[in-house]
Amino acid sequence: MIVTFDLFSALTDSRTGGSAVFADLAARRGWDRTGVELYDHWDRHNKGLQRTARPPVTFSELSRQALARTYDEFGLGQGTVEVDLATIEESVPEWPLWPDVADGVRAVAAEHRTGILSNVDDALARTTRAARLVEPELLLTSQRLGAYKPSEQIYRRAAATVAPDRLVHVAASARDVRGALEAGITTVRLVRRGHAVDAEGPQPSLEVEEAADLPGVLQTL
Repeated sequence: MIVTFDLFSALTDSRTGGSAVFADLAARRGWDRTGVELYDHWDRHNKGLQRTARPPVTFSELSRQALARTYDEFGLGQGTVEVDLATIEESVPEWPLWPDVADGVRAVAAEHRTGILSNVDDALARTTRAARLVEPELLLTSQRLGAYKPSEQIYRRAAATVAPDRLVHVAASARDVRGALEAGITTVRLVRRGHAVDAEGPQPSLEVEEAADLPGVLQTL
């Protein structure tokens, strides 16, 4: 069995990490906005753009467009978009994992091959703390697979890459859970603060509260 994890919801507390760098940017620029406000708007625009984007448009380019839209919304101007995006991307290696991730992923890796399935460029994926916990050859990115979540294509191409009948995906966000299930991928929902299931989509039959519970659930498959 090959188990992939979503990078920026299931493994990484991206809202905490991203909000911290946005708070620092706001303080340096003298903006009357919180880091959480800026991160949440940037994240929303990122996800919106990913719904229609297709590689070779890069994750970095989508992030730049999302940042430009965020700054427009808040009237912050466009003069610092490029340099601020570089600062955000350079901060990603410091974004924290959820507290249960390191031990939980290692427990899964003791029994199964493990990887990451994420809307991200290869180079950025390799810088994350989560990348150190999985097999490098199983960093399955939008850049590598030629599609972005929530398109069913990224899940189907991931399965075709690693073995269609052996892939299990661990997801936390509503769109990731729904996308994987709609693609016919065996999916385990890992409950994370701030994420819920899409009420209009298929419902996961497998769900865990902590990453430490994953090995037991995987044994049943």
